[in-house]
Amino acid sequence: MIGEIAIAGVLVSPLLPCMLLAFLLNALLRRALAWAGAYRFIWHRALFDFALFVLLLGGIFAVTSHWTAS
Repeated sequence: MIGEIAIAGVLVSPLLPCMLLAFLLNALLRRALAWAGAYRFIWHRALFDFALFVLLLGGIFAVTSHWTAS
């Protein structure tokens, strides 16, 4: 498990930086998918975008927790 991150004396959950990174990656992927026209084949765009964010967040958190546990 990842410990808290101290920023200016304030303890921040390690999930917050992972969420910010997942948000940025999600924004880039959404832009790429829109440019490629992939959203024509997706039934519910908002649900797909949310699922993509959750998958990215889970992957990032799993990788960072694996790095810190070693």
